Amino acid sequence: MKKKIMVLTVAGALASAAAAQNQYDALRFLGNDVNGTARFVGMGGAMSALGADLSTISTNPAGIGLYRSNDVALSFGFNANKSHSDFSGSVMDEKRNRASFDQIGFVWSTKIGNKTDLRFLNFAFNYHKLVNFNRQFASKGGLNGNSLTWQMADMINGAGYQNKTNFDALLDAGNPYTESAFYDTPYLGVMGARTGLVDVDWNDQGNITRIYGWNGIDGEYYSRETGSINEYDFNIAFNVRDRFYFGATLGVYDVDYLRYSSYGENMQRSNGDYQGNFTLNNTYKTEGTGLDLKVGAIIRPFEYSPFRFGLAIHTPVWYNMSDRYTSVLTSNLALGNSTSSYTENLMDYLSGGQYAWDYRLITPWRFNVSAGTVVGGIMALDAEYEFESYSSTKLQDYEGRELNGQAAIKETLKGVHSFRVGMETKVSSAFSVRAGYHFRSTPITSDAFKNIPATDNTRTDAEYMNLKSRQAVSVGLGYRGRLIYADVAYKYDFYKGDFYAFDGGIDQAGNLMLAPTKVNNERHQLLFTVGVHF
Repeated sequence: MKKKIMVLTVAGALASAAAAQNQYDALRFLGNDVNGTARFVGMGGAMSALGADLSTISTNPAGIGLYRSNDVALSFGFNANKSHSDFSGSVMDEKRNRASFDQIGFVWSTKIGNKTDLRFLNFAFNYHKLVNFNRQFASKGGLNGNSLTWQMADMINGAGYQNKTNFDALLDAGNPYTESAFYDTPYLGVMGARTGLVDVDWNDQGNITRIYGWNGIDGEYYSRETGSINEYDFNIAFNVRDRFYFGATLGVYDVDYLRYSSYGENMQRSNGDYQGNFTLNNTYKTEGTGLDLKVGAIIRPFEYSPFRFGLAIHTPVWYNMSDRYTSVLTSNLALGNSTSSYTENLMDYLSGGQYAWDYRLITPWRFNVSAGTVVGGIMALDAEYEFESYSSTKLQDYEGRELNGQAAIKETLKGVHSFRVGMETKVSSAFSVRAGYHFRSTPITSDAFKNIPATDNTRTDAEYMNLKSRQAVSVGLGYRGRLIYADVAYKYDFYKGDFYAFDGGIDQAGNLMLAPTKVNNERHQLLFTVGVHF
């Protein structure tokens, strides 16, 4: 059974206090793709104990301490994203292919001495694309009477409309989205009422006896996402007696995310005598910047053994975020012998044509342990484990107060476990082959849902997806010359999810009234790195 999250609100609160991001907004900016240099990707991102690769600057900063010479590298490639959706037997596929610039960085290695305790002092900078948001998704199928209009009706009912006069005031208001009399009414409910998708029955005293929507026949959803999270890392690392390596990395983050979505329904009422359809278009944009600090160590416990283990701790990323969103709802209704069309565009009511909200997102602490070795001088092996408690993510306003979505985060987000293993084998003095595997556990409970009235009643994008575990397999090939090196990697990334175009609620038996759309997401990445070591 779904767990309903109850949030107490203060009567008469300002409209801005009702604006808050939810657990799905937070989840979007947690975790990361396995991305960076082609060597790193080819080994599945498992290099935290081996080190000596620019991408370890963001997993275990001590990895930069293993460099004994200077290094410059850049990486670029191509991504092919595919989503496959199955909504009760109705199947849709979407693809989005894009080129990508993924990494550029350098290491400046300074030798201190052969007999001093401190052997090398290294400095490094690296940029890499932490998360790539580019994807398209589509879903459609029969609704069997379920409809987004009933969620809109629930919002009107939950806002306390008990008298026909008050409901008519909502319909006739000049701007119900900013007028204080309607602060407790979710935007999506207002839009539904003002476009004929939500209606009421009342008695002779003018008291409302029923608030209702339409019966959905079929629905179709489409979304396109673009943007990325970019990470800029500044590192200092130490080599102590060629056995102890320490490092620290200051991470600077840049967030740029944009989603356009469109959801439409065909519907009916009164045994089919009334017919109608609507289309809801949403545009949602997030920009932000963040900072974190990572510290790590790699220790070779046995003097004459290549075996080593690593430890790293990442502080939370402190993000300052800005969201901008707007929507348009258009309906066409055939009511017996009459037809009506309505359009409700938030751009006509909001300052600047969109809702603006600034807030803070604080990600969880991250802990990494790893072990690696070299076998026979030709094969390098690395395995590592990482943990983050997603439920400790924090959403705050700029005054430090928790946002309403915090309750949903604590209840539905989970502790996430990541495992990575990688292998590199020399096949000649110049060429190596690589392989890797990455697993990340399910980040959110299967019964989670987007509770707009409780978390963010200014939002009109009702859709959400409950992600499952994520996996990636990769292979690679590397060339090492005296000065120039080049690497190529291929990665296949895949995960599943349950998608809902809206919250259909639960029946008396505790079962979901709206069946989930089963989604398979895939990404094929081809990555190239060229570099110079000197």
